[in-house]
Amino acid sequence: MSTATTELRRFLTITGQRFTNGRSAPEMFSPAVDKAWHDLLGTPAYEALCLESAGRPIRHVPNNGHGPIAWVTTYEEAYGPLPEIWFTDADGNVDRAAIARYRESGIVVAEWDCGPAGGDGDIAPDQPETTRR
Repeated sequence: MSTATTELRRFLTITGQRFTNGRSAPEMFSPAVDKAWHDLLGTPAYEALCLESAGRPIRHVPNNGHGPIAWVTTYEEAYGPLPEIWFTDADGNVDRAAIARYRESGIVVAEWDCGPAGGDGDIAPDQPETTRR
């Protein structure tokens, strides 16, 4: 299993926990991890990964934003510091400045253009996809 897929599994675990606790969807700020997500979408392996890690189906939806990443502390408590893959683009280029800021402050501020949404009917069907969480 690739590092990006391992991190996707961890992200989906956190997603499931947040949804179970009535919290908002975590922000997908890593293009490299998001690429692994896109590669698995629509496959039986993805369905199994969601059920195993999140305990439910998880959809991938547009969700643009920027700001502090709210789930970093939860990640660190479970898995330790965020690895380099979270600061890597889809082509494998690492943002060394972003990693340095995170390691110095413990805070990640980033942009994202997609994220998870529950796939088990918890979203009203008449909501536009871009406003779903």
